[in-house]
Amino acid sequence: MLIALVAVCGFFAVAAPQFLSARNLSLLMTELAITGTLAMGMLLIILPGHIDLSVGSGVGLLGGIASALVFHGDVPAPLALAAGLVVGVLLWLLMGTLIVRERIPAFIITLGGLLIFKGLFWQVIQNSTVPVTQGGVANLYSLLTTYYVPPVLGLMLAGLLVVGLALAATRSRARQREQGFQVEDGELSFLKVFFAAQAVFLFVIVTNQFRGVPLPALILAVVTFAVHVLTRHTRFGRYLYAVGGNEEAAIVSGVPVQRVVIMAFGLMGAIVAITGFMQTAYSGASTTTVGDLMELDAIAACVIGGVSLKGGRGSVLGVLFGALIMACLLNGMTLMAVPPEFKFITRGLVLTLAVWMDVRAKR
Repeated sequence: MLIALVAVCGFFAVAAPQFLSARNLSLLMTELAITGTLAMGMLLIILPGHIDLSVGSGVGLLGGIASALVFHGDVPAPLALAAGLVVGVLLWLLMGTLIVRERIPAFIITLGGLLIFKGLFWQVIQNSTVPVTQGGVANLYSLLTTYYVPPVLGLMLAGLLVVGLALAATRSRARQREQGFQVEDGELSFLKVFFAAQAVFLFVIVTNQFRGVPLPALILAVVTFAVHVLTRHTRFGRYLYAVGGNEEAAIVSGVPVQRVVIMAFGLMGAIVAITGFMQTAYSGASTTTVGDLMELDAIAACVIGGVSLKGGRGSVLGVLFGALIMACLLNGMTLMAVPPEFKFITRGLVLTLAVWMDVRAKR
């Protein structure tokens, strides 16, 4: 994945020199945050062996609900966002319940959700454009993708993050040693933290050359950290891998399979809502095209990142790399003024290639 990412970035750096400009890289981080956040939710669905085709329509619907409340209902932006979040969680909990209690394939339920949510979305915004502001005044909703962290604060946050990574690595080594497990070589552990620190500070320095760290990048960082902790350091996370690896064995082992899947869909609803708010704010208004085919990008990011479509295998870091590759592809093609039809073809080819590589890897 690292080689592929370097190759993609190298190609666009030559074909479109503005690709490496501070302004474009800052915008790229916002686009990555939107794709990456949704992909983190898709990871939670794919790990137990399911799929969600409704997330793109859900992004439009939940963003549209919040926009309509702000613009037409004069509801304060924080309350409108909270309402959209609650609706997202309830809708996805309902779909998860139908899937596990009625034993209906997730593909069918979420395909139905795709159509239903799309229709509801158009109904909510009445097939028109609904701004995310009221009277043109900036609010929390519009600031989601237009606010930038001041440079000094960005460097402070980067320092805290690096310290946190170092402490986490030290604690992990100590716990492994206490439990009698083989401990990773100290130099290798140091190099991992060192290179991670370099990447963090490089990111902050580059974005500071434009306006600062974009707020969506912080949202992605929080969601990524939460999903990482959830999947790697909690019982629920182990259950997700167990269900996807072998559902029958998980049932025999006492894993509450139904509850785990329903909870995964509920979390997905919350992440779809967050993504919907960012995508709508990035567009500047809720329109009928918001969220179109975003499920493709989320699934592609997961598969490119090494997540098995049959479940039981995948990591947050891999998904993040996959989302970065997809974001770079779309951003680079936009800079090169590639026609929309070729963008669709490229995205389809990338997804097909990723699935083919996944199948070959299993063989």
